[in-house]
Amino acid sequence: MNVSEAIRLKRAVREFQPVPLQAEHIHAVLNAGRRAQSSKNTQPWHFIAIQDRATLGSLGQLGAWAGHLAGAALGVAIVHPDPAERFQIMFDIGQAAAYMQLAAWELGIGSCLASIYEPEAARALLGFPAEYHLRICISFGYPLESEKLTRPPKAGGRQSFDQVVHWDRW
Repeated sequence: MNVSEAIRLKRAVREFQPVPLQAEHIHAVLNAGRRAQSSKNTQPWHFIAIQDRATLGSLGQLGAWAGHLAGAALGVAIVHPDPAERFQIMFDIGQAAAYMQLAAWELGIGSCLASIYEPEAARALLGFPAEYHLRICISFGYPLESEKLTRPPKAGGRQSFDQVVHWDRW
């Protein structure tokens, strides 16, 4: 699968097969995030790769729409410095998340972002240092419905090119 095809077909997957991911696939996904571009190459992230079912279940309760983490084969918590210190941090985190999700999609692995609304409870659960923050986790797993990987996008589901792109000025 090429990058253009992955971007065109990629969609959120929230239901996963109850099977573990292959170790080499996990490594490839995490490595894609590690290699993501960042402002001034600061690489302001650490990844906590979570496979423990109980931990994933608890983490899934820390965001209103994070329940899909409980059924994932892998959850990745992206911890980072305080974004109030440098506004680019959240953009950089988004880059790492996107790279991981696209690498996963190429491997036949679905994913979905989860916002964490109880960051201190997440800190207690995952044990990351006080100087780091957690706002985003990603669930990964082989899709329960494997045809989601190749199903074309729904017609009319996206704004048209001309609705989004403005040339030279608005």
